Amino acid sequence: MKYETVVGLEVHTELKTKSKIFCGCTTEFGGAPNTHVCPVCLGLPGVLPVINKKVVDYAIKVGLALHCDILQFNKFDRKQYYYPDLPKNFQTSQYDLPICLNGYLDIEVDGNTRRIGITRIHMEEDAGKLVHSGNTISDSNSSNVDYNRTGVPLLEIVSEPDIRSGAEAKAYVEKLRSILQYLDVSDCRMEEGSLRCDANISIRLMGDTKLGTKSEIKNMNTLTGIQKGIEYEALRQAQLIEDGGSVVQETRTWDDAQGITLSMRKKEKENDYRYFPEPDLVPIIISDEQIEAARQSLPELPDQKLARFIEELKLSREDATILTSTRQSAEYFESAIAAGSDPKTVANWMLGDLSKMVNENNLTFDKAKVTPQQLSAMIALIEKGTISGKIAKKVIVSMWNTGKDADTIVKEEGLVQITDTSAIEEIVKQVIANNPKPVEDVKSGNNKAIGFLVGQVMKESKGRANPGLVNQLLQKLLHA
Repeated sequence: MKYETVVGLEVHTELKTKSKIFCGCTTEFGGAPNTHVCPVCLGLPGVLPVINKKVVDYAIKVGLALHCDILQFNKFDRKQYYYPDLPKNFQTSQYDLPICLNGYLDIEVDGNTRRIGITRIHMEEDAGKLVHSGNTISDSNSSNVDYNRTGVPLLEIVSEPDIRSGAEAKAYVEKLRSILQYLDVSDCRMEEGSLRCDANISIRLMGDTKLGTKSEIKNMNTLTGIQKGIEYEALRQAQLIEDGGSVVQETRTWDDAQGITLSMRKKEKENDYRYFPEPDLVPIIISDEQIEAARQSLPELPDQKLARFIEELKLSREDATILTSTRQSAEYFESAIAAGSDPKTVANWMLGDLSKMVNENNLTFDKAKVTPQQLSAMIALIEKGTISGKIAKKVIVSMWNTGKDADTIVKEEGLVQITDTSAIEEIVKQVIANNPKPVEDVKSGNNKAIGFLVGQVMKESKGRANPGLVNQLLQKLLHA
């Protein structure tokens, strides 16, 4: 490969506070345009902002989870720029003294672990939302502005340019999203814009250490879009250079429908923003006690939970990785095993039949229509021999559709497993009589044919015969 891709990410996450960062307006998503607003977040003359303490608390927790230094003296600044969704014509953000510095996040791609440095985390207010008439800003004739989102608290998490591919960028955002969800500081709903990503992308010859000219792709809000956008942009830059051109520092947008990036505007430089300290907000002083209290409040994070699931619960790394990827799936799993089920058995059902139903209904495990306790009770019926694993696959669908417990469904639908030897033996004899060719194959030493006969017995018993007992009886009668 001739060129190396160099990527730095700026991830913006909206925080789960009830009110905005500098006023009392609700942060609830939706609502009629321009109804969740007040003179403060609209930047009307004569108003003064007041910092939401919960935003500071959340920022400290995120910083600690990402191994950052917490700046005990930090302040807000005015970032000056004009854009229609910014009613004050400046954004209240943090510049030279942000709340968090010098962290890192470990990611795994294709079995290789890489450490991605985190330059800084700072608090800021969100801008409003432009609603374009077309599919993207590039093909729109007009735009309307909704200020409901203006002033919603944001954390901007800025990585070092340590990411080397679209796949690594996707893994980084996935891992970051997981940590934020575990901390319960953001819902991270990318489809609602509460987690968005800007990517700074450049390329350089393999072995070079000097950074190339970068372009920035703004506001990507899907994991696949992040990966594809970076891959496309790196290829575009390489082709541009190969054709004798040069990369221009600019801001671009990702057009998911076309699978390409499009130019938006010339990229601003830092001094274009004319940062200066926010005169209406005092600096934030964070005590040692505040930091320690935040540290003590941290939950078990994904990497810690992953290690415990592997070491203590003896799950495979692959299963444990999937189960710990979201807080909802990890908590569902732990609730099911707390109800008395074997961890590996719970993992198999969650990653198989249950995941399929959760995904098909576009839900998360906390909204699954089969509770952890119901799943555990169904597994207990299998272990007691009341139902077979095959019947359980039907039962769990009925549980999902009706909300009834497995025991109720089994009784109502007459699904109790047949364990009476004489009753099963009659079915086995009938299947042997009706299938002379497979029977002859088994007697001739072709043991694979016995699987067909087992299937026929299960079919005749409507799945209720005990499979182990069926196998024993077939072996006994065929080799008598």
